[in-house]
Amino acid sequence: MSSLEIVSKDERKMSVKLKGVPLQYANALRRLCLNGVPVFAIDTVDIIENSSVLPDEGLAHRLGLVPLRTDLARFNEPSKCECQSETGCSNCKVMLVLDSGDTDVTKTIFTDELTSEDDSVKPTSDKIPIVQLAPGQRVKVECYARLGRGREHAKWNSSNIATLVETEKEDERILTVESTGALNPEQIILAGVDELGKNIEEFKRTIGELNE
Repeated sequence: MSSLEIVSKDERKMSVKLKGVPLQYANALRRLCLNGVPVFAIDTVDIIENSSVLPDEGLAHRLGLVPLRTDLARFNEPSKCECQSETGCSNCKVMLVLDSGDTDVTKTIFTDELTSEDDSVKPTSDKIPIVQLAPGQRVKVECYARLGRGREHAKWNSSNIATLVETEKEDERILTVESTGALNPEQIILAGVDELGKNIEEFKRTIGELNE
């Protein structure tokens, strides 16, 4: 009989004991927890002004790697959204704006200056440095975030780490998931279990169609 038991958990990290779960399924769950659960990340950046020493491409890259809090119940993945639009809609895309304003001193711009049109999707920390500005320099950008999965790009990884280790008991393993902060670890594991179930059912249907 298969079972899942919580060993330990906090805001960022959670370990669960898997009993009676075949190794291939347990490892598939580990991979899904790492890069198969959708989370928000900045996908496109419109540079309105950038007089910093950081090139536009470098600025866009840094913004894309900022982990964003995610509400899976509120938003859809673009491919599954009813709008089916390249530009997206309020149910699948969120705009974030950064405007440093003018400065007469050298200062570092942090993620606390990155404002979101939807309060449920915002940086997991206000203290992530984005760019340093010298006097007279300015950065103004509009960013568009969407749900994605880590197998598409690492910026959509829902976990920093996801490990699976054997215990001393037969057919028992410990799955440990450390979140990026986009989702809490319990949400990641539950979503991973749900994704695994869907993948198994889809595989069964495919095999059934081949046998017909």
